[in-house]
Amino acid sequence: MNDAETINQIIAFADKCHGEQMRRYQPDRYIVHPTRVMEICRQYTSELPQLAAAILHDVLEDTPVTMEELAEFLQTVMSEPAAAKTIQLVLELTDVYVKEDYPDWNRRKRKDKEAARLGKTSAAARTIKYADIIDNAPEITEKDPDFAQRLLPEYKALLRKMTKGNAALYERATTLINQCLKELRSKNPDSADGIS
Repeated sequence: MNDAETINQIIAFADKCHGEQMRRYQPDRYIVHPTRVMEICRQYTSELPQLAAAILHDVLEDTPVTMEELAEFLQTVMSEPAAAKTIQLVLELTDVYVKEDYPDWNRRKRKDKEAARLGKTSAAARTIKYADIIDNAPEITEKDPDFAQRLLPEYKALLRKMTKGNAALYERATTLINQCLKELRSKNPDSADGIS
């Protein structure tokens, strides 16, 4: 099986995992987002485990699929070392400090801890996270400016902690977040004090 066929099988698997989930602001199946994240990554790398993890980056966090089920599937479409690397990346990208497990922590504390954790992940995982931010930020800025006022500063703080991924993609993500923040300020100058 060539890499393109493998990628197509992984997209189909992730689509099945996400089931009926839809994008929040568009009438699209959820798989549209991880596929776009993978396409952004593909502009900078052809490494199969990284592209596979980009597609699968929300599966463990947002679906009932277990790590064991994910590993079992991956071993049917890629070599064991490639499957292991993909799983490692997906685990690095899966939020640990979630409300369900830390109910007494407020969002800021959870996001600060998550940023510190992500700041210690591999360069490949950071690169995927940059692509995730690039795909999410403009849509949220346009469709949900109230939430964007909270999310964009979190993204900016996260990028400050995660500097060691692909340098060109990091620069792209940082520039985009600054543009989105500027757009928010222009739409609502009264709230600019709350946006860093």
